[in-house]
Amino acid sequence: MKKLILYTVFLIFYSSNSTAQQQKEQKVFPVTKSDTEWKAQLSDLEYYVLREAGTERQFSSALNNNYNKGTYICVACKTPLFESDYKYDSKSGWPSFDREIKNNVAFSTDYDLGFAYTEEHCATCGSHLGHVFNDGPKNTTGKRHCINGVALKFVSKKNE
Repeated sequence: MKKLILYTVFLIFYSSNSTAQQQKEQKVFPVTKSDTEWKAQLSDLEYYVLREAGTERQFSSALNNNYNKGTYICVACKTPLFESDYKYDSKSGWPSFDREIKNNVAFSTDYDLGFAYTEEHCATCGSHLGHVFNDGPKNTTGKRHCINGVALKFVSKKNE
């Protein structure tokens, strides 16, 4: 019985603590729009991933196998997020980069799965991009920015 009471107290504390953490990390971004405006601008899949923090199907993005020179920008607000020089094949099924363009990507801690992991957002519009993990290339940053391809638009170097 004592174990059950202790477990219940732990669960109550843990869930109120994670809610407080999430509320602390909410941020106001320079570009803000109503849900109606975002829905008018974005496709259904883009809206799901960028505004509802969804995830596109693994291996579904054409950008996963794109290794042309250029810049990956936010599909919602055109902020440059990742350079092609930072892209690598993580074999995860999503476009992966070992680093972001500094100050253009914002980070928050997500507790939705019952443990903490780092979520990435466009620093300009707050759109959900993906997650960052510590299992990237050891010879560079050690980071794997695992990004939904639908959140990105590729701008070729020759088009700049």
